[in-house]
Amino acid sequence: MRCSTIGIIVTLALGLLAVPLASEAQPAGKVRRIGLLGLGCTDSPRSQYQREVFLQGLRAFGWVEGQNLAIECRSTDLAAELVRLPVDVIVTGGERQSLAAKQATSTIPIVMAVSAAPVEAGLVASLARPGGNVTGLSIMAPEGGGKRLELLKDAVPQASRIAVLWNAAHPGKALEWQATQAMARTMGVTLHSVEVRGPDDFDGAFATIARERPDALIVFSDALILTHQRRIVDFATQHRLPMMSSNKEFAESGGLMTYGASVPALIRRAAYYVDRILKGAKPADLPVEQPTKFELVLNRKTAQTLGITFPPTLLLLADEVLQ
Repeated sequence: MRCSTIGIIVTLALGLLAVPLASEAQPAGKVRRIGLLGLGCTDSPRSQYQREVFLQGLRAFGWVEGQNLAIECRSTDLAAELVRLPVDVIVTGGERQSLAAKQATSTIPIVMAVSAAPVEAGLVASLARPGGNVTGLSIMAPEGGGKRLELLKDAVPQASRIAVLWNAAHPGKALEWQATQAMARTMGVTLHSVEVRGPDDFDGAFATIARERPDALIVFSDALILTHQRRIVDFATQHRLPMMSSNKEFAESGGLMTYGASVPALIRRAAYYVDRILKGAKPADLPVEQPTKFELVLNRKTAQTLGITFPPTLLLLADEVLQ
């Protein structure tokens, strides 16, 4: 009798101890549905890598595809399909996707994995108080414009006349231009603004830069610029222009160097927002975060082609040196 009673007490005690642990797990048998809009939805290596980074982030919070989570992928023009399914949360890969999602729904939570200027684009009321159904991460860090100029001058000290190619129609890019101007005044560098507003403007922009014959080129990245990335890099290579941008892809395709927010870090952080929302948080109550991790990438092969030797201090700062 005594042994039996002790056994019951031990069993009850173990059961009570297990309760907090069980409450931390995700609801058994309940599958939540996440819609990916323009993020990890193509077969390209870059897209699939971004998808895996996001899924890794979710797994850290106990959300596993095929167990308690289902993933639906759609291209930007099919945002309404995700709404009709419906999904519990929509995760977007850029400004265009975020705007399409917001146009398609005002009720389903939207998490921006990467957004350049969410306030200026009208996606959120403010970073601290987003309001509505949209929140997430902003890649925008205007002060990065000045830092990029500083790093470019470290690599090419003799550069005194620098062209800046940017999309003047993009909300928020004016802030990056202002930050770059402020640093240029401090460093005694002359900047030449070369603006584009659409795909038909690049030929004229290239002609202007070639005519001005600057010592180097800075490129502000956004969706329009990235669409013409290959053309821009080819132009810089042809004219032997040391080029700085914010997106690592420019360095990988032959640009001299890049410095900007870590996109994988932002995508991984988006999983935190999804987890909070799936657990009951409202997007309006989750402040939009700005980037905290930045990466400097140098292309040593391009440097050698241009006759540039990266100083040891710059090499020590680099997160990656491409050979």
